[in-house]
Amino acid sequence: MTNKIANRSLRILVAGGGVAGQALAYWLTRGGHAVTVVERSPALRASGAQVDLRGQGIEAVERMGLLREVRSRLVDEAGVAFVDSCGKPRATIMANTSGKGRQTLTSEYEIMRGDLVRILHNATRDDAEHVFGMSVDGFDQHSDRVTAHFSDGTSGEYDLLIGADGQGSRTRRALLPPGFDPYWRVGIHMAYWFVPRIASDTNIRDTYMVPGGRQIMRRSHNATETQVYFVMREESAEASAIHRAPVEQQQAFWAERFKDAGWQTERFVAGMKDSPFFYSQEIAQVRIDRWSKGRVVLAGDAAHCASPYSGMGISGGLVGAYVLAGEVNRNPADLPAALANYEQVLRPFVDEIQGAVNPRILRVGMPLSKHAISAFQSVTALACFLHIPDVVARMSRKDRGGDWQLPAFADAYAA
Repeated sequence: MTNKIANRSLRILVAGGGVAGQALAYWLTRGGHAVTVVERSPALRASGAQVDLRGQGIEAVERMGLLREVRSRLVDEAGVAFVDSCGKPRATIMANTSGKGRQTLTSEYEIMRGDLVRILHNATRDDAEHVFGMSVDGFDQHSDRVTAHFSDGTSGEYDLLIGADGQGSRTRRALLPPGFDPYWRVGIHMAYWFVPRIASDTNIRDTYMVPGGRQIMRRSHNATETQVYFVMREESAEASAIHRAPVEQQQAFWAERFKDAGWQTERFVAGMKDSPFFYSQEIAQVRIDRWSKGRVVLAGDAAHCASPYSGMGISGGLVGAYVLAGEVNRNPADLPAALANYEQVLRPFVDEIQGAVNPRILRVGMPLSKHAISAFQSVTALACFLHIPDVVARMSRKDRGGDWQLPAFADAYAA
């Protein structure tokens, strides 16, 4: 640890060892604090599907000095193709690699979630304590400390508890009133898993539209594996409940919903059981009025999940961790002020990335009928022929995070 601050050093507990949790550990240890990260998984949860960095998220990684390492682990995804039932591309939108404007449907910075988590963890594992196979099951607040109760029956006292435990955060549940629903739903569900890569799987992401508001995506991230995504519009109680069912029931549900989809559905469904992981989720945002109470504060998806369709989920977690740690590092002797500043500074950015998700626009990309699918593909093909997506991306003055500027926090660190 090379940077210290002369102010009070805090004992900080971070619940959750994902992207936001690792980023918090990075910045807080460089502020001179004693940081413990607890993760309920028995080892570093360096798995998951492909994610991207955009706008302010790229800048946050650059300020960590990790952008070169991130670049070395990028996935080769050149663009997105909309294909027919024979796999023939009807329209293709390429990534914007000009270094100007905004990213298109695929980012210049595509990376596997596991690789990003490992990069962040390697940058902070010698400075922060990491405890795996344990979770925070509850806590008690006091005027000068917070007592955390762990899943192994032990307890510990800290100056600050940060809930970075994801979209389904237990920490958030303990902060909110009983029965409060923090989720803003868009009526879309998604499942994803890996299958073996075959010769026809290219570095272009394939998107196949299926009548009934369904969609299949295929993208390949290395020489042996391909990612599969099943997506559908549905607002039934069954669809909302399936994500909490055993994995075998989830797989049966998705196989049934897509049994008539065509294209490579049989191959993808057959690969479910042998996949190293299978994840099913309802697309939702976390929208709550406050991110902190006393000495407990939320970060990342636990505080402000923007959903995959924002394109800013990972970037939002990195930016939020940077802002929260910066405010704590700058004012460790007055945590109420630090946490209030965190919310005041970050809220406009979160409102921007969450507000960009429009359910009506999402439904346009998930047509219900064959005629609507054909119309979408024809319009998209014409736009690509005229190079409209490329020109719009290059000419755009801001990416998905808007013109919100990442704070400097020059006063939060001292050499």
